[in-house]
Amino acid sequence: MGANFKSKFLILILLASFGMQVHAADAAVAPTTQASARHKVVVQVSESDPKKWELALNNVRNLQVDLGQANTDIEIVAYGPGIGMLKSDSVVAQRIHDALGEHTAIVACENTMRAQRLTKADMLPSIGYVPSGVVEIMRRQESGYTYLRP
Repeated sequence: MGANFKSKFLILILLASFGMQVHAADAAVAPTTQASARHKVVVQVSESDPKKWELALNNVRNLQVDLGQANTDIEIVAYGPGIGMLKSDSVVAQRIHDALGEHTAIVACENTMRAQRLTKADMLPSIGYVPSGVVEIMRRQESGYTYLRP
C-alpha cells in the first residue's frame, strides 16, 4: 500500500472517530485538476520529424478534450529544426491549421527563421512569431505555464 493511501485511510479513521460521516465516494482519490480550473501549457517542438509534430498535436487535442478547450491555453513554440513543419509546404500543415483556435497558438522562433533564411512569406499564414523560442518557453514557464516536450 502506498503512503498516500495510508494517509487517507488514517484521516478517514480519525474523522469516523469524531462521529463524522464519510461516504465511500469521498474517500476515493480525487483527480488533481478540476474541469473549471484554468490550465496553461507551453509545448516545445524543436525536431523536424513529422511524427513528433503529430504527437505534439495529438497531445494538444487530448489536453483540450480532457480538460475542456475553454479551460486550456496552449502555445506550441517551434524553433531549430522544428521550424520546418511551420512552412507553407509542410506535411502537417492541415493538422497545424486545425489545431489553431481561440485557446491555442502556434509560434515560430524568429531567430531560427533568420538563421535558416526564412521569411514570413515562407510560413503558414495563421501562425504567430516570437523573437526567441527558448526565451518564449522560459517566460511562459515563469508565468505559470506547464512545460511539455513530446
